[in-house]
Amino acid sequence: MKAIEIYSYFPNLSDLQQRQIEGLGALYKDWNDKINVVSRKDVEELYERHVLHAMSIALFTSFVQGSKVVDVGTGGGFPGIPLAILFPEVAFTLVDSIGKKLKVVNEVVAGLGLQNVTTVHDRIENVTEKFDFVVSRAVAAMPTFVHWVQHSIKNENKNEMANGIWYLKGGDLTEELAPYQEKVLIYDLHERIPTPFFETKKLVYLPL
Repeated sequence: MKAIEIYSYFPNLSDLQQRQIEGLGALYKDWNDKINVVSRKDVEELYERHVLHAMSIALFTSFVQGSKVVDVGTGGGFPGIPLAILFPEVAFTLVDSIGKKLKVVNEVVAGLGLQNVTTVHDRIENVTEKFDFVVSRAVAAMPTFVHWVQHSIKNENKNEMANGIWYLKGGDLTEELAPYQEKVLIYDLHERIPTPFFETKKLVYLPL
């Protein structure tokens, strides 16, 4: 998948947003050669497996201007960086406990000229700032993840969806989501992005 193929899912991107998305490929290839944050195979499939996967959250929800979103366990910057491109009026904080990964994140952010991203080298349990939403890609089973992040969610809602977690995950989620079955929503990404990679991919929304 090339950058241009993403635009069919997001037809209203500005010229700047398109340039930023197109810039991701070269930046990650360059930095991944120096500091490995994405597997070599995945770098070749960056736009489908990482960029579009991250952006898929925006096919199901939107963040209003002035919202604050934290990406927990951001790794190489996913889903935070692609979402920051999509929502330039939203403040994104990308948290990871591994410093070398955040070095790549900071270089990519600088290379793209993103003004709405900050990084924190720490565990989310130690971050005292409050956010409207937590986003992440499968860093732990949901009960563990909720335990880590529940202190990070603001009480007051300003978005259409109540404050909480947007979590990208694959496979059978029945057991780990059982404690939240009365309020959790599970979206099948393959319904919106009908490619083989997305066949087992889900987006989980859990209000907190």
